[in-house]
Amino acid sequence: MTPDDPTLPNDAPGPDDLGPDGLRAGDLRADARPDTARAQEAADPFSGDASALGPGPLSASGRATALLTAPSIYGPDLRQNVFRSPRERAIGLLLGACAVATIFTTVGIAAVLVVESFKFFAEISPLRFLTDTAWTAQIDGQHWGIWPLFSGTLLITLIAGVVAIPLGLAAAVYMAEYAPSRVRRWLKPTLELLAGVPTIVFGFFALTTVTPLLQKIVPGLQVYNALSAGLVVGLMVLPMVASLSEDALRAVPAALAEGAYALGATKIEVVGKVMLPAALSGIVASFILALSRAIGETMIVVVAAGSQPRLTLDPTASVQTMTAYIAQVTQGDAPQGTPEFQSLFAVGLALFLLTLALNVLANSIIRRYKEAY
Repeated sequence: MTPDDPTLPNDAPGPDDLGPDGLRAGDLRADARPDTARAQEAADPFSGDASALGPGPLSASGRATALLTAPSIYGPDLRQNVFRSPRERAIGLLLGACAVATIFTTVGIAAVLVVESFKFFAEISPLRFLTDTAWTAQIDGQHWGIWPLFSGTLLITLIAGVVAIPLGLAAAVYMAEYAPSRVRRWLKPTLELLAGVPTIVFGFFALTTVTPLLQKIVPGLQVYNALSAGLVVGLMVLPMVASLSEDALRAVPAALAEGAYALGATKIEVVGKVMLPAALSGIVASFILALSRAIGETMIVVVAAGSQPRLTLDPTASVQTMTAYIAQVTQGDAPQGTPEFQSLFAVGLALFLLTLALNVLANSIIRRYKEAY
């Protein structure tokens, strides 16, 4: 200490300098402030002199109150200044309008399908639509059962799932856990290039390349068949499974895998017993989203699967899916106002409900098995 320091040891108060309350003459007790000042501090602990608050740390609620209270000892409330500016308000309104537009678009599509389907069901009984096992809408108009179209859609989707799910998951595990960084940098973008190929190209690839190869292996395979169409649809949705599953695996905290390695687990044990269970919700969601994409595929099945609605699960036969029938009707062969034309809205409504159910299932699985880290 220097002589200029105002708190030299010889300046310390002695016993004779202290009053009965332990204070020197002229000191002011904390509770001796005017009543108005104490009332103001009780009402707003962050108003008044900053030195009265002391150096103690604030709780989480105290910090939030301090930041949101204006004026504050922490400075002006810049958050309110930013969010209340005309530019930020305009951006918020624009983004909100985009979100509302997507909702109204979905509601509008559903409303059109429901209204137009009522016109179809006014002439064709819903019971007949759901129980008949044949579909001859454009032949004689005697059979209006949805099941042949549904079975064709289901067959194509199952074949696509058999291709896309195991191969996509294997590719995801390799890219997330085994591939060196330099390999992953070019492998994932190359795999995702498949998602940018037009589906009409996939369709002609199935018809002109895959089908002739399969005819050499599978006897009795028709030119238009569900097998080649399903295989190529699976190839089309494979990047979706691989990319989403790989993202789910990489989102698992590294501490889980490091803990397993510390216990002596091997690489395959860590992947199979730690990483995959931890990323289960995202992986299953990728499966369901890929199957939903396969259900809604149109051009591949129009070109390669044929246009014969039949209730069968034979992959070597020609089938017609719900999307392929809608594409066929919209070519203009069915006059507007006829049951044949109105049937496309009924089939579209059934397809909409099917994909909606799968999306709801995917969201429920994500909520059920989602892990919080």
